[in-house]
Amino acid sequence: MANPTIAIVGRPNVGKSTLFNRIAGERISIVEDVPGVTRDRIYAHGEWLGREFNLIDTGGIDLSDEPFMDQIKHQAEIAIDEADVIILVVSGREGVTDADEYVARILYRSNKPVLLAVNKVDNPEMRSDIYEFYALGLGDPFPVSGSHGLGIGDLLDEVIKHFADEQEEEEDDVIRFSLIGRPNVGKSSLINAILGEERVIVSDIAGTTRDAIDTSFVSESGQTFQMIDTAGMRKRGKVYEKTEKYSVMRAMRAIDRSDVVLVVLNAEEGIREYDKRIAGFAHEAGKGIIIVVNKWDAIEKDNHTMKEFEQDIRSEFRYLDYAPIAFVSAKTKQRLAQLPDMIETVSENQSLRIPSSILNDVIMDAVAINPTPTDKGKRLKIFYTTQVAVKPPTFVVFVNEEELMHFSYARFLENQIRKSFEYEGTPIRIIARKRK
Repeated sequence: MANPTIAIVGRPNVGKSTLFNRIAGERISIVEDVPGVTRDRIYAHGEWLGREFNLIDTGGIDLSDEPFMDQIKHQAEIAIDEADVIILVVSGREGVTDADEYVARILYRSNKPVLLAVNKVDNPEMRSDIYEFYALGLGDPFPVSGSHGLGIGDLLDEVIKHFADEQEEEEDDVIRFSLIGRPNVGKSSLINAILGEERVIVSDIAGTTRDAIDTSFVSESGQTFQMIDTAGMRKRGKVYEKTEKYSVMRAMRAIDRSDVVLVVLNAEEGIREYDKRIAGFAHEAGKGIIIVVNKWDAIEKDNHTMKEFEQDIRSEFRYLDYAPIAFVSAKTKQRLAQLPDMIETVSENQSLRIPSSILNDVIMDAVAINPTPTDKGKRLKIFYTTQVAVKPPTFVVFVNEEELMHFSYARFLENQIRKSFEYEGTPIRIIARKRK
């Protein structure tokens, strides 16, 4: 299931982006004391008390006729529509304004849980000034300071109370996969070709598919799949059509719900820089990945074309060296029959568990081949390794000092594990932990 989503909304210059950055734990939104700096929705992942969520920062909603205000209002309304919980941010320094009341009226219509965060309450003396915000009719105001991190914990404690208690478990025998890629790489055509029917509208206009559409089917082997088509993802800042930016969040939620993600490339256009960023979304989420090169029928080929294209992919997608590659054509249905079996294999690899005794034999053999590194005369010692999770396979290596586990040596251990076990198509996570 997709992670719950929190939208941060409010009029301009009340500190929404500062609060967003504080919750996300990193500077993602531009913070500047100029109204309208954050014009588009910005997304991040957050976590509080073990609950993960998506976070949306929005442009300020205002009553003025300033440039971009209509667009900003629409962006915020889209974020509100997408959110499970909404945080309305107001300024404790300025009190209730007409714009605050206007935003509150928009939120009344959302039928979503709304929490009121009074920002810029930087010292205890200012807490007595927050009571006027009861007039907005949104319940108890939460005094916070995005700049100093005050009151954020109390606010998030209340936020997660509105999340579903337990995410429903999906049926274990259903494999869920999504197709992601830039607009017009042929995702919808691939779905139609796989299903053998016109399930999704197809056109040559980039961005035709606006929403995620789920379709179930059973392969010849009897495996049940649920396929999630996503709107084409386009680089933020180059496209200003509002629904295009909305599609990015839809795609991120589709990735959350997927076991396996098909990263679709356009053979005619080759590899673009943003293809790598799109694939990174799935890699960072720990999903199984297959790289699908579509429109393979449309290019001139010789005996070396496929090998050269594969070399380009391996060069440009170095972090996806574990992902299998399929060269297909939605138009001619070339090699499409391979995809269900590939997806099933990758899904099985994502759930593969290795007995600790066998795993430790592999790790000890790896250390014998390539001794552990030293730093300032101190050598890394590996005591024990165990697998602690699947989807993606996650291994904890107990060591004498975590900082001695250099990235390059962790990557070496990962490669040794891959040589010994079938982990094609799935990322592997290795965590160094000091033995107590």
